[in-house]
Amino acid sequence: MEPLPFQENRKRKKEKWKTSQFLAQMFLISHTLLCAIKPVSSDSWDGVIVTEADFQALQAFKHELIDPNGFLKSWNDSGYGACSGSWAGIKCAQGQVIVIQLPWRGLGGRITEKIGQFQALRKLSVHDNVIGGQIPTSLGFLPNLRGVQLFNNRFSGSIPASLGFCPLLQTIDLANNSLLGPLPPSLVNSTKLFRLNVSYNLLSGSIPLSFTRSFSLMFLALENNSFSGPLPDSWGGDGKNGNPVFQLQSLTLDHNLFNGSLPNSLFSLNNLSVLSLSYNRLNGEIPAAIVNVSSLRELDLSHNTFSGEIPNSLGDLPNLDSFNVSYNNLSGSVPPKLSQKFDSSAFVGNLQLCGYTASAPCAITPSQAPPAAPSPKKRRRRLSTKDIILIAAGALLIILVVICCILICCLIRKRKMAREAKEGKAAGRAAAAAAEKGVPPTAGEVEASGETGGKLVHFDGPMVFSADDLLCATAEIMGKSTYGTVYKATMEDGIQVAVKRLREKITKGQREFEIEVNALGKIRHPNLLALRAYYLGPKGEKLLVFDYMPKGSLATFLHARAPDTPIDWATRMKMAKGMTRGLLYLHNNVNIIHGNLTSSNVLLDERTSAKIADYGLSRLMTAAANANVIATAGALGYRAPELSKLKKATTKTDVYSLGVIILELLTGKSPGEAMNGVDLPQWVASIVKEEWTNEVFDLELMRDASVIGDELLNTLKLALHCVDPSPSARPEAHQILQQLEEIRPETGTTSSGDDGGAMPSPGD
Repeated sequence: MEPLPFQENRKRKKEKWKTSQFLAQMFLISHTLLCAIKPVSSDSWDGVIVTEADFQALQAFKHELIDPNGFLKSWNDSGYGACSGSWAGIKCAQGQVIVIQLPWRGLGGRITEKIGQFQALRKLSVHDNVIGGQIPTSLGFLPNLRGVQLFNNRFSGSIPASLGFCPLLQTIDLANNSLLGPLPPSLVNSTKLFRLNVSYNLLSGSIPLSFTRSFSLMFLALENNSFSGPLPDSWGGDGKNGNPVFQLQSLTLDHNLFNGSLPNSLFSLNNLSVLSLSYNRLNGEIPAAIVNVSSLRELDLSHNTFSGEIPNSLGDLPNLDSFNVSYNNLSGSVPPKLSQKFDSSAFVGNLQLCGYTASAPCAITPSQAPPAAPSPKKRRRRLSTKDIILIAAGALLIILVVICCILICCLIRKRKMAREAKEGKAAGRAAAAAAEKGVPPTAGEVEASGETGGKLVHFDGPMVFSADDLLCATAEIMGKSTYGTVYKATMEDGIQVAVKRLREKITKGQREFEIEVNALGKIRHPNLLALRAYYLGPKGEKLLVFDYMPKGSLATFLHARAPDTPIDWATRMKMAKGMTRGLLYLHNNVNIIHGNLTSSNVLLDERTSAKIADYGLSRLMTAAANANVIATAGALGYRAPELSKLKKATTKTDVYSLGVIILELLTGKSPGEAMNGVDLPQWVASIVKEEWTNEVFDLELMRDASVIGDELLNTLKLALHCVDPSPSARPEAHQILQQLEEIRPETGTTSSGDDGGAMPSPGD
């Protein structure tokens, strides 16, 4: 469908939007389903026509790109309007191009080497496209270049060393491409470079010494590559520049092949706040010098081969709020300050480490035990006949007493068993009646079975209770699903928990069930529901125990609230980021596909931070039960279209479900609502196609459209990207999070807890 002329659209939409700037962005998204870039208004144009050299470079730039959505159709005149704001993504000053900004356009092809003709270019931003080929060497010929943002594309080949020749370069972001080879030492030549991100590529080799001596670098991200070798021992410079202040605040080197020990010079970086070295091959002891970095906030040394004890000084770091040394070869006791501050997930996987949980206490060594009192020396003497008779009589008396005690105990036990058998009949009748009502079994019901209790297994967390406490709790049904029933259980001491009672006929056998549930109980993340305990009853009952959260699910919070209870955009965006962080952890850290992500399976804590529930439950169930869940998800409107044929969930089907929930947050509509016979993604796409994009958003959000209009449009584009009918076109979870953070950067700490406690949802 061809769009109407711009002036006709403006007349029709003028009553809907308060500003012409927002109108221009709405027009672009309406006929492209992509986020519009904020155009330069005609008032800001200085009237200077683009130079001939820049016009030729723009023509070459367009010629080398593939533009399936027609975004570059505006680049169609002799160059007169190139700097007027009518050319999408182009900004000029005095007839020279200073910004090329074309993110999220679906552009393919490659970037021309003639980009070196833009001598005034300050920023090149073409991230989140499908552009391939090599990064042009001629970028290094641009004396005014300040920012290069090429992340989330398909660039290949090596990183050009010439990028280090740009004297004003401040940020380089090449993450999530297919770049190969080593890091050019010259890449950090610019004395103004403060951010370098080359994560998620195929880079190899070691870290150049020049990277350890940069005075300006603040953020260095090299994770998820194939870097190897020892870490350089020259962090903080070579001592030839007096006592400079090194600015490095974040160093992420995880998921590589680094080996060797940690150099002490690393801890001379006084401003370091984040240090992530997990999933490498590092060894040796953890240096005590780490305490010198008082600014350290996050430290992750997990999944290496570190040995020795954890330095006590680590507990004295004043700002440390994220810590992980799990899955190493550490030994000894955990410093008390650390074990009190961090849960067991920070220490598990170290077989010789103790003191971080009640199930791993430290044994008292002989040196720690109090010395035994010396026994006085006695003079030996031979026993007389009288002594022997007295000893024999005493032994006989003891034997008679023991026999009497045994007979008495047996008599008492026999009478008790008879009494319990009589009471058991009444308790059995009560158990049958309770089962019909759908409530968890009571302690009396378990005893009535004539079998010994069940098995209660606790994971780390703030709750401590016995099996009797759990089974004697009063229960209130909160919801039912394919997997089972969720209860709010209140114990005698007032503790409230949420209990999911799984349907017995659809769960796996006990041995396989225990293996899987014990693995799920170790998962901890602020945006994931933490499994606190589970109970296996004598008759096959299976209960999962979680924290109880009064605010309930996102579905209830969003769709069942009072009319006078609005939810602002900042809160909705925080929820979207929280869900994405949780999903990213599931996909990348614990290799779990959720398979049934809905707004009913997203819980909210007291700060309205999102926590994903019901992840990993498919591992506890039979194949038939999981197939039924997939079908149910389709009925609710969250199922990706390919699941109707494949019958197998993937990371891309999870992304589709996440996109539907983000559309839920944007529109305020439930995917289960009837919308002219189409699902929520199709309805949104149809409204946008008809150029009435403003009708999509929740009216509560439109009140602030003049302020948050850019963020709404960009988030809408991202959500539509997530629900693309083609799985290969959907982004990965880390790309979604990166874009959400770019759309609305964090203004402060939004931590939602240390272990992701929440209540389970009534959903599957």
